[in-house]
Order: sequence, then C-alpha cells, then structure tokens
Amino acid sequence: MNPQRLSLSFSSTSYKYRFVQGFIRALKRINRQKLATSLLSRSSPTEIYKRYLKVKSAADASMASAVGLRRAWSRALLQRIRDQERINFGNKYYKYCPAGTRIRGKSTTFTMIRNIKRSSDDRNCKDQESINNGALGWKANELRKLVPGGEAMDMCNLLDETAHYIKCLATQVKLMKRIADFASA
Repeated sequence: MNPQRLSLSFSSTSYKYRFVQGFIRALKRINRQKLATSLLSRSSPTEIYKRYLKVKSAADASMASAVGLRRAWSRALLQRIRDQERINFGNKYYKYCPAGTRIRGKSTTFTMIRNIKRSSDDRNCKDQESINNGALGWKANELRKLVPGGEAMDMCNLLDETAHYIKCLATQVKLMKRIADFASA
C-alpha cells in the first residue's frame, strides 16, 4: 500500500484528529495491559472477547469525547462507559479519558453538562403527542433504543441526535479502517 495515500494527518482542531488521537492512546494502553497479562494466560476465547470489549469501549469513548458534551448521545455514551467502569472497578477508581487527562470518581463533566445551554425550545415540534401515539410511535421507540440517551428525547431532538450519531459512526468506521490499513502497511 502507498503510505502517502494512507496518511492520517488532520487539522489539530478537527473531530477526526481528536478521535484518532484518543483511540490510538487507548489502543496503546490496551496493548500494554495485554502484554502484562499475556505472561499469565494464553489467548483463550474469553480473553479475546474481553479485549474486543475494551477496544469497542475505547472506540466509543474516543468518539464521544471527540464530539464533546454538547450532544445528548455523547453524554449518554460516556455515562454508560463510566457506569460500566464503576461496576467493574468499584466506586473508588481512576478513569483515564481518551484525551489522556486523569479524573478521579465523579468528574467535572457533570458540572460541564449543567453549564451547557440547551436550545431545544426553538425546535418546531408542535404535535408531539400525535407523533408518539400514531403510526410512527413504535418506530420512534425502536430508534430511541438504538441511540444512546434517546429514551428521554422528544421526536425532533431524537431525529437530530440520530442523524449526528449516524454521521459520527460512519466517520468512526472510516477512520478505524484507515488506522488498520496504516498499521498493516
């Protein structure tokens, strides 16, 4: 493969750059953990599945961190990851964000969420109840299950967040393919 074509250079302020930096940092951390535990156990299906979950969690956390806290789906995704870490590691744990900042316990993200000004008042959803109870109701409920944090959204916000979430997932897949191509070249 041509190394110039697989270049991973982005603007340092772009979403793609922040995602790639956080994801690669998380992959390095996972690889260090794998090397430390590889002396103790062989690559059993259980260990492979655990590494898969770690990579998936790292990709999701990197994507949500790169987007920031202005989107409901990114806040819900980060909260889900944080809750899962509390289950796995107890209440007193150190969480390493994909950006590399070290946060203990309940972080400043809760304060940041409260300070974000929500602009859902200017949305133009007038007949929300008829949408939820009509033929679109069950489809909207299915969509709410797919989008992180979608359970608490009205229809307009749900569609907006879904469109942004799908765009970010597509970008995540493209970037992960480029990283894999770059690493295998």
